[in-house]
Amino acid sequence: QVQLVETGGGLVQPGASLTLSCAASGRSVNRYSVAWFRQAPGKEREFVAAFFRGVSSTHYVDSVKGRFTISRDNAKNTVTLRMNSLKQEDTGVYYCAADSTLILTSLRNSRAYDYWGQGTQVTVSS
Repeated sequence: QVQLVETGGGLVQPGASLTLSCAASGRSVNRYSVAWFRQAPGKEREFVAAFFRGVSSTHYVDSVKGRFTISRDNAKNTVTLRMNSLKQEDTGVYYCAADSTLILTSLRNSRAYDYWGQGTQVTVSS
């Protein structure tokens, strides 16, 4: 099993940047597909970005392409989400999720992930 802990959320103004970190323990994060999801009040959980296990290619929802960057540090066993040019619509609770067996076509499906962190709040407001 892997345990996930997210840090780095906060309250920022539109146009600002934040970096979220997902620290994994128990197993090497490189063995897992790891994704960031977010959930705004009253809305369903939404895919944001991900790595498929064992490969370096990244996947993003269209609304964050060019603004967000997901990266993985195998030595520190962490996955980071760098968020630039934040918008009010980026507000929500951000969750890190991992799974070792999902297939590529399920990468954006929250139901395919077995392991979740507790979430960290990101609020973008002027």
